[in-house]
Amino acid sequence: MTGPLRPLADRMRPRHVDEFAGQRHLLAPGRALRAALERGQLHSMILWGPPGTGKTTLARLFAAAMDARFIALSAVMAGVKDIRAAVEEARREREAGRATVLFLDEVHRFNKAQQDLFLPFVEDGTLVFIGATTENPSFEVVGALLSRARVYVLKPLSHDDLATLLRRALVDTERGLGGRGLTLSDAALDALVAAADGDARRALGMLETVADLAVDGVIDAAQIADLAAGTRRRFDKGGEQFYDQISALHKAVRGSDPDAALYWLARMLDGGCDPAYLARRITRMSVEDIGLADPRALPMSLEAWEACERLGAPEGELALAQAVVFLAVAPKSNAVYTAWGAARQDVEKFGSLEVPLRLRNAPTRLMRELEYGKGYRYAHDEADAYAAGERYLPDEMPERRYYSPVPRGFEIRIAEAMARRRAQDQQQDKQDRKDK
Repeated sequence: MTGPLRPLADRMRPRHVDEFAGQRHLLAPGRALRAALERGQLHSMILWGPPGTGKTTLARLFAAAMDARFIALSAVMAGVKDIRAAVEEARREREAGRATVLFLDEVHRFNKAQQDLFLPFVEDGTLVFIGATTENPSFEVVGALLSRARVYVLKPLSHDDLATLLRRALVDTERGLGGRGLTLSDAALDALVAAADGDARRALGMLETVADLAVDGVIDAAQIADLAAGTRRRFDKGGEQFYDQISALHKAVRGSDPDAALYWLARMLDGGCDPAYLARRITRMSVEDIGLADPRALPMSLEAWEACERLGAPEGELALAQAVVFLAVAPKSNAVYTAWGAARQDVEKFGSLEVPLRLRNAPTRLMRELEYGKGYRYAHDEADAYAAGERYLPDEMPERRYYSPVPRGFEIRIAEAMARRRAQDQQQDKQDRKDK
């Protein structure tokens, strides 16, 4: 496709590194990747970053810098047959004394066996492999391929980077929109950059669309707002961004920062996250990080979950926001969470210990004859409804103290009650030894 039929984003693709916008942490003068590019010293690599940050462009620049054959495949459509054809082409180029760059977009969509196909040809230099992915290579790219390629992390483009690209496209008469007499106000430029959300391809695509709507050559912010309505910020419901954001929300709640917690909740809802998933995670936070320091946390989370389901969006989102704020400002305790983990470890450690006979029910005569329930002290018949000195763990198990209340919130009162009980146990123990 040539001429104006090509999308503006493709026409404006940088032809040399000085036109490349963003990624200065990789391409600023003196950086290793910039030096390799300028010297044409190419190596296999994985380019990891959000859409529209220049992964394909960077691969093309490297191929051009070393006058290499550039073969582009997409893991969405390519298969084993395409890979083998590319390898054969690379072999022919190698025999002719020319290097080959094989660029695989969406490399994370290839399974392990497909990724393994590249290994021998990367190893022997038949081709230089450049993979592009929006997903964390640690999880999506096989270790053998990672060991043969360097990983470079690309970042979303900044406001200034996107503004520079847009202004360049407006005045470029060869590839851009120059010559059409278009003007873009500062407000419109800011609106376009905000809608692009760090994605150069989206920014240029929106500019191309709104340019056809310009009145007397003027592109205003209202037109951009109409065009951008309904667009969402970057969010992948199954990828790393998803888990990064829920992690940030959880840590903001745990860190008692209601403002940050609301921000991350809003980010996830804005990105299309299922409110039911958020309600479930919020409920988990209530028992993991607040616990008995404020026993209201769990019922409030469950009520927010129910309200969200009954009201739907957007009204139900406010119930989640209320729960998040409450959890963030509530006193914190992970005492039950820690105690539960320790108890489970002991279950694995000690195996299937028998329940002491005194703690067993005896609904039949045989069981009573076998002394099931013999010696059990019914707590309600004891002073203060507490059987001081009684032990409820298996007889073969050492004494355990899993639950240690924190000195915050309601657990202060729980700790006081537990201290009284333990004092009664000690007194009873002294009395038992004296009676013996």
